[in-house]
Amino acid sequence: MKLEITNDPRVEDDDYIIGKTREYNSKYVPNEFELLSVFYKTKDGEVIAGLTGKTFWDWLHVDYLWVSEPRRGDGLGSKVMLAAEKEAIERGCVGSTLDTFSFQALEFYKSLDYSIVGTLSGYMGKYERYFLQKRLG
Repeated sequence: MKLEITNDPRVEDDDYIIGKTREYNSKYVPNEFELLSVFYKTKDGEVIAGLTGKTFWDWLHVDYLWVSEPRRGDGLGSKVMLAAEKEAIERGCVGSTLDTFSFQALEFYKSLDYSIVGTLSGYMGKYERYFLQKRLG
């Protein structure tokens, strides 16, 4: 037996750990994860705003939200978020969760009725990470 610490793990090792965790979890909840992505694209197909996330266990989890800098303030972020929330509701979700850093979009998410449920301090010695949720429906 040996302990291995790496920043370059074998994909099959990571997949094994994920699979075993999901196997254990499946004793309690279904192992059903569905990806959810929303994009705004130009006529030429260039992505100018988008969201990636997933729905599972009756919740939407937003992984990433991005709007190109020239388009920030145009309402695209709100439209993308609301579209994802609407789709999540159609999938049976009761809430949405995400996290953001103090240098990112906390006030934006609060304006969409997300509330802070937790905070961690000390990222890079000066930033906070906020965990937020919103009840849907």
